[in-house]
Amino acid sequence: MSTFTLADLEAIVAARAAADPSESWTAKLVAAGQPKAAKKLGEEAVETVIAAIEGDKAALTSEAADLLYHLMVVLKIGGVPLQDVLGELERRTGQSGLAEKASRKN
Repeated sequence: MSTFTLADLEAIVAARAAADPSESWTAKLVAAGQPKAAKKLGEEAVETVIAAIEGDKAALTSEAADLLYHLMVVLKIGGVPLQDVLGELERRTGQSGLAEKASRKN
């Protein structure tokens, strides 16, 4: 049995984004544009936080899946490949988290 990866999810999002919006939630989100998709991502982030605070493992698992899916949609609309995000994470692992945070402009 193969393991499902974020790269698999990225490919599914890309394929579904090209579908008819009347037949695909992903295509509908993409057609609605980045503001709508980003708002949905924010909603899912809040729901994930609530599940974590409540200590509900099943809800946290479900909400985290929703969060990752909606993040992939936002990245797709924004033209940011998952590999670019992974590359940024890899770059950051070369230093401590505190040093990396201090090096940011904000």
